[in-house]
Parts: sequence; C-alpha cells; structure tokens
Amino acid sequence: MIATGVIHSGVCGFTINVKAVCDDGHKVKLEIISDCPNYQKLAEALTEVDAFHEIFQKLHLGSVYQAFAKYSPHPSCPGLSGILKTVEVAAGLALAQNASINITKE
Repeated sequence: MIATGVIHSGVCGFTINVKAVCDDGHKVKLEIISDCPNYQKLAEALTEVDAFHEIFQKLHLGSVYQAFAKYSPHPSCPGLSGILKTVEVAAGLALAQNASINITKE
C-alpha cells in the first residue's frame, strides 16, 4: 500500500511531503522531501521503519521520534505526527483521513 502525506508546518512556511510504501504490513519505506533543512537531514536518516515498532510502543522509543529529536530543534512541529500517521496508513493500521490543527489567538 502507498500512502502520502503533506504537512504544512505553520509560521515557518516549510512543507514536508511524505511517501510511505508498505508491501507486508510491517516494513514501511519512507521518502521524505521538504524545503526545511532539518527535515532534509531527517530524510537521509529515516528511510525505512517497522510500523508496529513505531505505532504500538511509547513515542520516545520509536525511530521516527528519535530521528525527529536529533534533527528538529522545534518540538511542536507537526511533522512528527504527520509522518507517523502516514506510516500507519501505509501499513494498513489506520484509514486515510485528514487531520489538522487550527490555532487562533484572542
């Protein structure tokens, strides 16, 4: 199964494009393309993950989180959750559905 995700990070203006390909329900090959220099480094380090390892354990133990922690200086970036949701869908562990964060200031 192939899943794609497009994550618009917010005020920084960067976009993260994720393509996740899974043929066996476990191993997910990732292609991450972004104009963010931090995600360009992350993309080099994160080319394949085990979906069950990422989705069914504590967040800080997954390889997506560990790569994110190493390369992203901005902990509130929605790229982490966007990549994980795309992995879930590619592995058949979730349905493809849009997610969003809408923030207003009063």
